[in-house]
Amino acid sequence: MISQWNAFLKNLGEWEGSFTHLSPQGELLKDTQSLLSLEALNDNQTIRLTLCLGEDKKVLEYSSVGNSIMFFENGAFCQGSIQLAPFSDFGAEFSFIHENHRLRLVQLFNNLKLSKFVLIREHLSQTQPVQRPTLKVDALLGKWIGEAVTIYPDLREPDRYSTQMDLKLDNDGKLIQSLSFASRTITSTATVKGSTLFFEDNQIQVLLLPDGASVTSPLQADLHKPLFLEVGWLINPNLRQRMIRSYNDKGEWVNLTLVTERKN
Repeated sequence: MISQWNAFLKNLGEWEGSFTHLSPQGELLKDTQSLLSLEALNDNQTIRLTLCLGEDKKVLEYSSVGNSIMFFENGAFCQGSIQLAPFSDFGAEFSFIHENHRLRLVQLFNNLKLSKFVLIREHLSQTQPVQRPTLKVDALLGKWIGEAVTIYPDLREPDRYSTQMDLKLDNDGKLIQSLSFASRTITSTATVKGSTLFFEDNQIQVLLLPDGASVTSPLQADLHKPLFLEVGWLINPNLRQRMIRSYNDKGEWVNLTLVTERKN
């Protein structure tokens, strides 16, 4: 596996886009144009980040990768809280990269309750952006065959394994999800209401968003139960990626998984 720093370098460039703030129900709160530059300096030993968000400008420089962020070999990454705690902010940013596009999404919790999302859609300057439609349930139905990579904060050897996800609607219009991985199969049922899928058994919500994005979150985090945060991106009708950040029953961040799946 390539180094975390070299994976970070896969994100170099000038990225045009927007930061779209959404309520926990997916309602538009604010939308701001953005320009983000990631520039390598000192023979790739330093990365300068310049973010212009509306009229605000921020400049940061990095010479190493922090302990709250991890990169996959293709440059996709997730950064966020390493510990769930009461009376504090908690959340994570997920970032996918495909050709001249990035899709990033931030999930934020306040006092363990889901509070806000920020959807960030970007393309490299001087390139033509692809307009992906808002995600619909119908686009997800079918059998998806995937390959997963799980990486760990202690940088141990990654785990790699096959996955299969089957999604269908029953006669009552509910979504039946069957997920198989590592010799396990988990079946769950969600109620579909517009752009929201709700899994009652574990009180987990999935929002279907613009640009083929989806975000999976608990409505309320529990300090004494394992939890995961997930973001998905339908890159094209037959190619999807999902990223999952997992925490144990002590609220500790334990691993990060990237699934690349294709419709069978």
